[in-house]
Amino acid sequence: MTRPLRIRAAAAVLLLATIPLQAQDTSRQESRRDALRKEIEQLERQIQLNKSKSDNALTELRLVRKQVATRRELVAESEREIRALSDTIAVRQAAAERLRERLATMEIHYRRLVRNAYRNRDARVWYSYLLSSENLGQASRRYAYLRDLSGTMGTQARRLKDMRRALEDDLARLTALREEAEAVRATREQDLKSLRNEELRSDHVVAQLQKDKQRYQRELETKRRQVEALNREIERIIAQAIEDARRKEQEAARKNRTNVPRDTQPVDVKLSGEFAANKGNLPWPADGPVVETFGKHNHPVYTTLIMPANNGVNIGLSPDAEIRAVFDGEVKRVIVMPGYGRCILVQHGDYFTFYCKLGRVEIKSGDKVKTGQTLGRVDTIDGQTELHFEVWKEKEPENPELWLRKK
Repeated sequence: MTRPLRIRAAAAVLLLATIPLQAQDTSRQESRRDALRKEIEQLERQIQLNKSKSDNALTELRLVRKQVATRRELVAESEREIRALSDTIAVRQAAAERLRERLATMEIHYRRLVRNAYRNRDARVWYSYLLSSENLGQASRRYAYLRDLSGTMGTQARRLKDMRRALEDDLARLTALREEAEAVRATREQDLKSLRNEELRSDHVVAQLQKDKQRYQRELETKRRQVEALNREIERIIAQAIEDARRKEQEAARKNRTNVPRDTQPVDVKLSGEFAANKGNLPWPADGPVVETFGKHNHPVYTTLIMPANNGVNIGLSPDAEIRAVFDGEVKRVIVMPGYGRCILVQHGDYFTFYCKLGRVEIKSGDKVKTGQTLGRVDTIDGQTELHFEVWKEKEPENPELWLRKK
């Protein structure tokens, strides 16, 4: 292959190599944007449901602020995509211009080659060219050159045609990229408008809360008592499960059953290890945004007030959403708690998962459950449609988001 053709091939490869990467990045960004939009829609439904079934302004503020944060993330995602598209367009435009220049140069050389061949098309010129050879080897090489010249010219003509078609295709893709970037910009502007409206809604709810501090302090105290009662009950159930396991081990030791079969061990060590090995990769118990995170938080308006500690996470859901087990285990208890509805505690060896605010329950104490198995359906309590989910290692609560896979 001649040097110009090698240059052309390298340029074409450079241009085309960016296509799969761009496609992958675009697909990933679109998937992320879709997930954020779905989360915003879920939050909006919850906000409207809270308004229709409850006058709990604190819940509304929590949902609205989560919606604002998600909208900001959506805007940031659009801005990242716009920057990526702009960078891709600039790189491809520059490469296309270089390819266009090289194509023009090659066409000039090719036309010159054709003209020379046409001027020297007289067979006597070719005979003279052969007869003027200094030796037989040179004559043989000249003959081979003349023989292949016609084929070479035809091949180069086809390559030039293919190269021009590739350039036209790439310019068409550039146009499509520009249109995509414009569409993303338009969407971002609409999202920014929605963000400003949601921030105004948040300010309105804050003003509403500030009007009656004593009322919301009373509601906060009621919530604190419910949380403390729930935590005490979880601790009691877990302590009882641990004590039952210890007592069974002692009984086995008294009967000299030192080699207890694995499937009859009081605490399933194998299951416990498998659960621990899946930290950061457990499936979510339900599909929705986290509207309240793990740990202690200050009141969003009265910042000197500390909210009841959350030993888990609250996941906002659509009404009657399905709740699923995050890992294999055994149902230890199904209980009902004030403010939390039906709650399910599942044991996984030394680990426990807790699912609360359910309406309908589809399992019972003592049942063995599998990863992904339906445990029940979420309920709407005090205008809130959300799952309260916790993870414990023996008697200590852990942040569930560290155990669940990243969305």
